[in-house]
Amino acid sequence: MITIALPDQQTFDRLAPQLSDVDVIVWALADGAPPRHIDLALLGYLGASGGLRGFAGLDVAALQSQSLGYDGVQGRLPAGITYCNAVGVHESSTAELAVGMMISEQRGFPEHFANQQTGTWSQHEQPGVAGKTVVIVGAGGVGNQIADKLAPFEANVVRVARTNRSDERGAVQSMDALPALLARADIVAIAVPLNEATTGLVDAAFLDAMKPGALLVNVSRGKIVDTDALVAAASAGHVRAALDVTNPEPLPSDHPLWSIPGVTITPHIGGATSAMHARVDAVMREQVRRLVAGEALAHVVIDGR
Repeated sequence: MITIALPDQQTFDRLAPQLSDVDVIVWALADGAPPRHIDLALLGYLGASGGLRGFAGLDVAALQSQSLGYDGVQGRLPAGITYCNAVGVHESSTAELAVGMMISEQRGFPEHFANQQTGTWSQHEQPGVAGKTVVIVGAGGVGNQIADKLAPFEANVVRVARTNRSDERGAVQSMDALPALLARADIVAIAVPLNEATTGLVDAAFLDAMKPGALLVNVSRGKIVDTDALVAAASAGHVRAALDVTNPEPLPSDHPLWSIPGVTITPHIGGATSAMHARVDAVMREQVRRLVAGEALAHVVIDGR
């Protein structure tokens, strides 16, 4: 009998009735050694990757993350354990936040919210999104969802990835074209995974290449942006920024990013909506189906077999 471990009673009550032909238990790393061999354990959502080293020596075959990103997993996951990420869970919600940030900043919501506190009625033109050029750096799940959600707003969307190619959404520009694209972009959205190639991608040169007054939106990982360079560029008024992720994270309460005019920060909530639960359930149902059928797990980041 295949054993599936769910991290808490709430998840068990929701998900266990959907899983048939398997033994489902409540177990998490904090509970100590599992009571028996576990074929697949669902990790908790927040902070789960930080504790991966604790699985060393435990009778667990595979781990299913509830997160899409997997930076840092390679260096923490014990040998012999398979790790799967949560493809299809957070892309839409993260893109929803990115587009919401764009609309908020381009329509001056932060200014209007501040004016509401003082009863100030101030009408003036805002740049908006329609007709603006939005460069999306990243043409994966999140980047493509941002592009799709922007379509009704009549923005001019340009996607950028490692290589020049075409797909069902149209053309994708290569990273070689990025400097020229930055010079004419009104909004630049970062939607790439964190790895060696993308760490510090948004540096002083990147920011300097952006059009004066352009908006940087980061819903990916904080380390993709050079924080000191962003503080300098935003403080000088060269760029604006809407950040769901920062480096460091959590951002200390006395960090200058909090108080720079034109910078809006949310606390890494891109995927944290109620929509995720049904999507996590769908991922787990498919993984269980595969295990029962003797098939390989889906969305394997590290194969520990």
